[in-house]
Amino acid sequence: MKFAFVCKTLCLLGLPFGWQAAHSEEQGTNVPTGNPFQQDKVDKAIQKAVSFLAEKQQADGSIHDKGNQTTMTSLSLMAMAAVGHQPVNPTAEGRVMRRSLDYVLREDRQDDQGYFGNRDGGRMYGHGIITLMLSEMLGMGLDEEQDQRIRKRCQKAIDLILRSQKVPKRPPSHQGGWRYTPDSRNADLSATIWQLMSLRSAKNAGMDIPSSAIEDAIGYLRRSYYSRLDSKGDPVNKKSGFAYQPGGGPEYTTTAAGLLAMQVCGEYESPFVKGAADWLLDNEPNTGRKFFLYGTYYYSQAMYQRGGDHAKIARKKVEEIMLKLQRGDGSWHGSGSENSAGQVYSTSMAILALAVKYHYLPIYQR
Repeated sequence: MKFAFVCKTLCLLGLPFGWQAAHSEEQGTNVPTGNPFQQDKVDKAIQKAVSFLAEKQQADGSIHDKGNQTTMTSLSLMAMAAVGHQPVNPTAEGRVMRRSLDYVLREDRQDDQGYFGNRDGGRMYGHGIITLMLSEMLGMGLDEEQDQRIRKRCQKAIDLILRSQKVPKRPPSHQGGWRYTPDSRNADLSATIWQLMSLRSAKNAGMDIPSSAIEDAIGYLRRSYYSRLDSKGDPVNKKSGFAYQPGGGPEYTTTAAGLLAMQVCGEYESPFVKGAADWLLDNEPNTGRKFFLYGTYYYSQAMYQRGGDHAKIARKKVEEIMLKLQRGDGSWHGSGSENSAGQVYSTSMAILALAVKYHYLPIYQR
């Protein structure tokens, strides 16, 4: 707690990444070694990336380059917050975040049902991202009035997520999950993860979230794990991963996403968690993978949660790959279907993947 307080205080004063990095490597120590303001190559890469996102801010406060304005603005806010910036900071980044947060909180971004997914076309994926950002920002507003607006918008969004989960799903193995729209009658793991992370984050922030909603979502994740179950309900395959939907085979992106979500929900000792983490050691990130940036964000954060050798191996691998891919202007470019999502999306995902050395956002702390 002492470390977190000191680090957050200095962050509010706008001190540079180097001090934060020097301390976040070993949370048990409060005494810096060497030059406390020295930046390594990861710090510098992240700083350039944050500057790139700030330069993409539009006149209305949004941050986007290829549509899905509210979703991409929220993703950018999460990326900045994950490396220590806050809307209250008396810095250029703090000013960018304040304007971006005001944009997301506009009346026209969320409909009467609490749904963010219609106005910018992000559907339930976007809704989950925006809701997660808002729940993580609770208490970080510029003033009490903005904090109250964050809570109001977040509560309406959470209520919609809870209603959507209760829609009867077919087949029954999909119950507990979410998909494209609030009234979807089936589910997929990718959409489910964003909603589950939002619920967990909101619960962490003190909002009233039924435990049954999180338990039902975890049940959906277990059914998405590629293995038969034994008489105790544990997976027979001790090393396997999560599928896009129950009955499918394990994939890099969905396994990393499932691993992160289960740990965030406290399932650290689950055999599903151990099996997925070990599976990812054999199926590490490479740029040829579908949804590489999306998956590697989950991979980096999930393996960090696992700790030990899993975390060390993953961080080294992610930093090696990501630093080579960064463009001169500080951005990252996705390939394949990720290319069409734009540079704001790709750069935000890359920052979130590299952010494990800071772990400022509550949802990513272990």
